[in-house]
Amino acid sequence: MVSVAHPLANPDPHLPDNLLDELDQICARFEESEQRAIRAAAEVVRTIYADRLNSITNLPLLQHAIATAVMVADLKLDYHAVCATLLFATPDYLVNWEENLADFGAEVEKLIDGINKVRQLPLLAGDHLTDPKLATRQIEIMRKMMLAMVEDVRVVLIKLCWRTQTMHGLKYADPENQTRVARETMDLFAPLANRLGVWQVKWELEDLSFRYLEPIRYKKIAQLLDEKRMQREAYIQEVLDVLRNELAAAGIEADVAGRPKHIYSIWRKMQKKRLEFSELYDIRAVRILVKSIKDCYTVLGIVHHLWRPIHGQFDDYISHPKGNFYRSLHTAVVGPHEKGMEVQIRTFEMHQHAEMGVAAHWRYKEGGHQDNAYEEKIAWLRQLLAWREEISKESANADTQTEMAEQFKNELFQDTVYVLTPQGRVIDLPEGASPIDFAYHLHTDLGHRCRGAKVNGHIVPLSYALQNGDRVEILAAKEGGPSLDWLRQGMLKSSRAIAKVRQWLKQQHQDVLIEHGKQVFDKTRQKYHPGQLDQERVAEKLGFKKPDELFAALGRGEIGPKALSEAMLEIPQVTQTVEVTAEGMVRESRTPQNQQGILIEGVDNLMTLLAKCCKPVKGDPVIGFVTRGRGISIHRQGCKTLERLAAKDEERLISANWGVFKEGRFPVDIIVEATDRPGLLRDVSEAFSRDKCYITAAQTLSRNTEASLRFTVEITDHDQLRQVLSHLASVPGVTKAMRRHL
Repeated sequence: MVSVAHPLANPDPHLPDNLLDELDQICARFEESEQRAIRAAAEVVRTIYADRLNSITNLPLLQHAIATAVMVADLKLDYHAVCATLLFATPDYLVNWEENLADFGAEVEKLIDGINKVRQLPLLAGDHLTDPKLATRQIEIMRKMMLAMVEDVRVVLIKLCWRTQTMHGLKYADPENQTRVARETMDLFAPLANRLGVWQVKWELEDLSFRYLEPIRYKKIAQLLDEKRMQREAYIQEVLDVLRNELAAAGIEADVAGRPKHIYSIWRKMQKKRLEFSELYDIRAVRILVKSIKDCYTVLGIVHHLWRPIHGQFDDYISHPKGNFYRSLHTAVVGPHEKGMEVQIRTFEMHQHAEMGVAAHWRYKEGGHQDNAYEEKIAWLRQLLAWREEISKESANADTQTEMAEQFKNELFQDTVYVLTPQGRVIDLPEGASPIDFAYHLHTDLGHRCRGAKVNGHIVPLSYALQNGDRVEILAAKEGGPSLDWLRQGMLKSSRAIAKVRQWLKQQHQDVLIEHGKQVFDKTRQKYHPGQLDQERVAEKLGFKKPDELFAALGRGEIGPKALSEAMLEIPQVTQTVEVTAEGMVRESRTPQNQQGILIEGVDNLMTLLAKCCKPVKGDPVIGFVTRGRGISIHRQGCKTLERLAAKDEERLISANWGVFKEGRFPVDIIVEATDRPGLLRDVSEAFSRDKCYITAAQTLSRNTEASLRFTVEITDHDQLRQVLSHLASVPGVTKAMRRHL
């Protein structure tokens, strides 16, 4: 049945005498100065709470506070915790509560502040607890957040005690509140008590929640327990008498008692093992407390000598403690009259921890310094932050246990912060995470467009390190992408955000890599494979599905010229002939794709080369210049380089004209000026691709919001040049697209 520590049965707005007596008993545990502080806190709340009621149960708030303080004191917490418990709700009624309660000291003030942060957590969660799609993960994160938000574990313990008293008075609440609060307690607070090992609180919270969530099942099990109570108590007394005699004969000092069985745990076991109530052996249970671990195993031997152990029902949690440091020996035996029963054996110290969990470690030496157990508690609580589902004994083998142990070691010092969306959804991020990490956690596109953030209603820089409990709102642009500075300045902490930014930047630079790879490809082809070449066959030989994938790999340096040349040499050569003009015959250019026909006035069979300085294109007015040993260089009329050459040797100029031209391409320099934006380079490259212009070189320069892009592309003639310039001018953001001046 439910173990009622301090029920709120008397809805009297004034302080009941029995609770006042209990408060006096609490004070007797502390020193005189500490007693004065507790009594002073009680007097303050008698005035502040007065006729006020608890918002959930509608019972007197003063009565609730006193009962909770008694429960906190029973957990052996210090007087600061007792004072903070009494003053729990004062921030609701005092505007400047810190100033009004300054006499109680900074530690009490800090505890009250932590309690009120934790109080807000279920409210902030809103509908996320009831949304089936979000509930499981949200509840898990909220448990972590509750532990992470507080710097002092006493805050959580006080909150658990307060919630326990709320559950005791829940019968006075309306049905809707009963169901909501019971579900919240079962999902959030009972598991917290379990993880902290505060068993007496855990059992009460579970049983009280079960009463409202499953009233029919609760009543059925309660009735079955009541019906068999007399027989069960008589049986347990018989067992206790036998045990006391045997232990005394063995010279072992022990405390032997019947162990209460809780309704919710009975129902869970019936569900898990598919048993009827009559088949449960541990309805009958005893607990033996001894002084030492050695005595624990001695008592185990005595119990197994007295009664036959049930196979598979022994657990040694002393050698292998549970994750929350619970230690005990559990065994099940066939007791008197062939009835199964459970026996738990532990030391007094283990029992204290089992009942009060982490609260059992909270001790202070003179002068307010914590003892060594406090350090153990801190390390243990850090493990609790890495919340994990329990592994059932049936499925947990040695390898799994080892893996979990290593996981705990690895995660022990990986801190996490818990923040809230504007709607109250809880998000867990690595410690030091920025609003950008938060944005990427919600959605990749929101992360790309993140330009600012508000934290708790105030604008903060994107480099701001988020704190537990922060409510974050992202300010995003309509379109855009991430900045390389986010990576350079270490503004990202989550692996997800870092990966998304790198992926975006890689994609944006993909076009440049492809064009650079094409240059490498063409240079290698000119040297090793001057004939026609099937790019797809080369890509396939090197393990790529498409030529662009090969070009990108070449651009990144993943494939070297040597591997590329070897692949090219495996593909048969195809000889390509070029038709030249009838009169002024021109030999082939050294660049095969730039083969051209040029008419040189009055001269036949001369080698011609297109000048690199001005890059003439078919259709340009051209003029020749007789070089020394390299034939005739063909320049555009008005070429500045040609004018300098002609100034020294004007007689070497020669008239030239375009002849018949087949399947040739000409390099041309194009300049694009634009307003800088994400995706600009991609859109410009696509414009070239649409007109089947091959980019052989690219250079970009960004300054403030302006971008200047220079390309060398291969085209067929003047008509194609005019077409591509027109298409470039229509790209969003482009202010000018032109051929490079002479």
